[in-house]
Amino acid sequence: MELNKKHHKNYRSVKIDKESIRKIAHLARLEFDESSAEKMSQDMSQILDWVEQLNEVDTTDVEPLTTMSSEINDMREDKVVSHLSHEAALKNAPKRDENYFRVPKVLE
Repeated sequence: MELNKKHHKNYRSVKIDKESIRKIAHLARLEFDESSAEKMSQDMSQILDWVEQLNEVDTTDVEPLTTMSSEINDMREDKVVSHLSHEAALKNAPKRDENYFRVPKVLE
């Protein structure tokens, strides 16, 4: 997609250099070769150009979005109800250790 620069009076192109790409890749734990770094630089520069164009849009009378869904949550009143006892909750546990569920280790 080509940027339409003539319609944006304050347009300035943003260029992400390879060193910045390397820093971002390090922080994001990404690995790629030199040719991919060049492509990534171009892609990220284009993304920032689009963001720069969005900064020029007048949003004075636009309400901020809190969600992308147009659905409305049907809220209910919180009620105190009976709950499982500690023993009942652990009753069907495949593995347990006294008062706790035993689960496989997920972190090394």
